[in-house]
Amino acid sequence: MNFPYYIAKRYLFSPGSSNAINIITGIAAAGVVIGAMSLFIVLCGFAGLKDFSLQFSSYFDADLKVFPSSGKTFTFTKAQKEKLSQLKDVVSFSEVIEERVFLEFKDKQKTAFIKGVDANYPNVIQTDSIVFYGNWLTDNDAQIVAGRGISIELGMAVEQVYTNFLSIYVPKPGKGIPRDPSKAFRKKTAVNIGIYTVNEDLDKKYIFSTIGLARALLDLPEDQVTNIELKLTPGIDEASVKRDVLKIFDNQVIVKDRVQLNDTLYKMLNTENLAAYLVITLIAIIALFNVAGAIIMMIIDKRKNIKTLHSVGASLQNVRKIFLFQGSLMTILGALLGLLIGFTIIVLQQQYGLLMITPSLPYPTKITVTSFIIVFFTITIIGVVASLLASSRINRKLVS
Repeated sequence: MNFPYYIAKRYLFSPGSSNAINIITGIAAAGVVIGAMSLFIVLCGFAGLKDFSLQFSSYFDADLKVFPSSGKTFTFTKAQKEKLSQLKDVVSFSEVIEERVFLEFKDKQKTAFIKGVDANYPNVIQTDSIVFYGNWLTDNDAQIVAGRGISIELGMAVEQVYTNFLSIYVPKPGKGIPRDPSKAFRKKTAVNIGIYTVNEDLDKKYIFSTIGLARALLDLPEDQVTNIELKLTPGIDEASVKRDVLKIFDNQVIVKDRVQLNDTLYKMLNTENLAAYLVITLIAIIALFNVAGAIIMMIIDKRKNIKTLHSVGASLQNVRKIFLFQGSLMTILGALLGLLIGFTIIVLQQQYGLLMITPSLPYPTKITVTSFIIVFFTITIIGVVASLLASSRINRKLVS
């Protein structure tokens, strides 16, 4: 058996000659356990929060979205539709027209975006998951589905009969100020048949309409769209599909995936995750340097034993290894125990909702293999460094 490892293990699990040494060692070990547990819980909490925040984008954003490389619209021909439908990894796609509009309902006004979608849109986005009240669009161009925030601001409920119409205005293209302001806008009227909810921002931003209503409002040709949304086969290589889509449109479009569509949100969540990791790691560093203090106190306590070991032939390097191994073992075992306790707490949170955001919504958590790896190596590396610094205090003067 490795001589330094054997002695280190005996020192770790055998009580010291002084009760104070045992207390210091116990505090250092508890610091390792608490540091590992806290870091694991924080990482699982942020992983859960990230998934919880991004699940709303999955309700609203397609797997891939095609935009014009310049301007607001681009041409989508029948030949391109056939080629796109033949791509094996594209489950479905939908033509979309978006534009900023002015809404008027009774005596209230608001600016928003109209999103005209075709009949294939429910095959790309799960519209059943976002409709809060009422129904989704049919083939009637006189219908819209408004966001919950928009319906509240305008005081617009779901209409069972076509009595109260929403007026939708969009400016006509041209230069100068027209003499007759009533001719400066195109106008369409529609009835709100449903209310959707995704998140506060989107609920105040969009109204959905048929693509026919949006085209008529903007006076666009049948082959013009502002974007195309694609649903892909789960688990496929998105980069490969992107290349195929670009070929169909002769590289005259921009193709974005869900991460690129929510680039700001992803960056914000990743930054928050990194900041929390660094803060907890800093706390863990402070706690783990108690290990160095405990090792130094153990060296002082075992000074006579160290001299004896050196006298019977143990080299200075082997004596240092004893205390390096002792600190490393304490760190590794503490990290494993901390991970076990943290894992238990997260499982209890997922099963019983120990911490609630609202009376009906437990704080979201997610257990990942990455969290285990990050915590174990972070705690272990810091602990080994602290043990190395402490064991380096042993010199020839001490052992002679």
